[in-house]
Amino acid sequence: MTPPDPRPQWQETGIHGIARPREWDATVTADAPDIDGDAARFAALPDGTLLVEEGPDQSLEPFASAVEQTLHPPYRARAARQGETLWVVQARRIEVLQLADELDGDTIELSHTADGTTLVLDDMRSVGKIPALERRGEHEGPEYVVRAERLDGDLWEIHAAAL
Repeated sequence: MTPPDPRPQWQETGIHGIARPREWDATVTADAPDIDGDAARFAALPDGTLLVEEGPDQSLEPFASAVEQTLHPPYRARAARQGETLWVVQARRIEVLQLADELDGDTIELSHTADGTTLVLDDMRSVGKIPALERRGEHEGPEYVVRAERLDGDLWEIHAAAL
């Protein structure tokens, strides 16, 4: 009699591993005959304003209308032409905070650990405080990092995580 194989059974041929996290919260199609080009990237602000990051000069409202049947602003989206007038649009929710407009730069990284707080503005270490980002980070736990990217004026896209 042969002894049982001590290796875990998950090594058997078949499905294994960890599934990739979902990247998009909504994937929809839109009919947009009046939009030129083959691709577009944009962000929808909380008030519904669309910020075009890449793509044609025409209004991207047909894309936003299609997305907003399942996902409310704010969100970031990309669209790709699938046919003569058919487009696929993928969107994911984003968190937006209003910060002081007088902040210099376009990117912020605030990290807080037991060793202290570090503030980096546009890849340059800085001194000072940004209370709104600190409050947001504290929701993640005692040690956190908050990254912010300026969307428009005093509106910033926020990513926060526990360390």
